Amino acid sequence: MNGSQAIVAVLEKEGVDTIFGYPGGTALPLYDALYNANIKHILTRHEQGAAHAADGYARATGRVGVCISTSGPGATNLITGIATGYMDSSPIVFITCQVARNMIGKDSFQEADIRGITTPITKHNYLIKKPQDLIRCLHQAFYIAATGRPGPVVVDVPKDILMMELEPGFEEEIYLPGYKPLYEGKIEEVQKAADMIAAAKKPLFFIGGGTRNQEKSDLVKELVAKTNIPVISSMMGLGVYPGDADLHLGMVGMHGTYAANRAVTDCDLLIGLGVRFDDRVTGSVSGFAPNAKIIHFEIDAAEINKNVRVHHKVLADLSWSLKLIKLWQNRTAMTGRNKF
Repeated sequence: MNGSQAIVAVLEKEGVDTIFGYPGGTALPLYDALYNANIKHILTRHEQGAAHAADGYARATGRVGVCISTSGPGATNLITGIATGYMDSSPIVFITCQVARNMIGKDSFQEADIRGITTPITKHNYLIKKPQDLIRCLHQAFYIAATGRPGPVVVDVPKDILMMELEPGFEEEIYLPGYKPLYEGKIEEVQKAADMIAAAKKPLFFIGGGTRNQEKSDLVKELVAKTNIPVISSMMGLGVYPGDADLHLGMVGMHGTYAANRAVTDCDLLIGLGVRFDDRVTGSVSGFAPNAKIIHFEIDAAEINKNVRVHHKVLADLSWSLKLIKLWQNRTAMTGRNKF
């Protein structure tokens, strides 16, 4: 098994059924290995199209999108798509082929430091320097892309490793001591949030891209149905809650509806679910939700108080938080406390 065949084996083991890409010189060994693979390859007319297509696949399916390219200009053509995936938290693995290891750092034909270029716009990236690292790093890339707050991961593979014979059957448990994706938070944070929602006179749910997957979307719908609290959406949150439902006031922000923006101004509690509070939503931060306390449910601590100061946070995976909110709601109903 050579390096290219090992990549295909990892893709198959990760359950990848579709990849997007455009061939080039250093990627030819990988394309040779893909020829007989049980994976559908979508040939785009430009690498940027492949990057955006992999992003779209990830958004539509909830699975990790995969994109491949050749070295140098092929890899740099992915940059806008990688940045989009990073900003919008899309799980994507980009496999870029690199010049041979003995040519790296010599301004070789179609060489580019794709690892250095993509560092600010990826969740993580790798340059494979040892053949024995290839399979392990690829499995890690899929794990990192899909867990915690999702995002793109780049794996840059030199051409000589693509063609080099590797030991088959390399397996090991993923162990990343510096990476601990957050799932469960503090129960007291959820309890306080539930109490604030119960006490509010004019609460409003604000749903964003962090609610996109099926489980979170179902939980949001169930919570809205039980609480009868109106909903507004960011652009990334559109489609999570039915757009024609009576409780959905539409998209908020400078391109949003009058009803949604008026609701933000008049509410006394704004409940952000997986949102970034970006400038397209808030406009002047000083005038955003002037009469409301703000609760922020978020998996990424860096997003808390980044743009808008919040009164309470729940730092955890949104599915865990919403399930506990439901349990707390049932408990307050049984004990005769304020109901939602």
